[in-house]
Amino acid sequence: VQLQASGGGSVQIGESLRLSCRASGFDFRVTNMAWYRQASGKQRELVARINNVGGSTYADSVKGRFTVSRDNLRNTVSLQMNSLKLEDTAVYYCNAEPSPFGLSQSSWGQGTQVTVSS
Repeated sequence: VQLQASGGGSVQIGESLRLSCRASGFDFRVTNMAWYRQASGKQRELVARINNVGGSTYADSVKGRFTVSRDNLRNTVSLQMNSLKLEDTAVYYCNAEPSPFGLSQSSWGQGTQVTVSS
């Protein structure tokens, strides 16, 4: 199982970034995917989740600014982040959830740093 995240970087307040996570080694089509983030000194938190048929949920702090999407042909899940705020600074992790027909346990990518500055 591999989850390769990319797209992080340093931006200013109000700018945008798009994160991508390419998955391999499991049946992506039946797997719910999620993005988490962990800011320095804080616990990891769920940012957005997308189920295998494209239904999505978001943390209140990112609703209206972030959009999660998936491409089941390319085994990729993405997170479009607009109107970035200082508090969005964190390491962002891609997560694949366990499912009856997919993974037996949760799997994590390596994380990608997002830094928002004024």
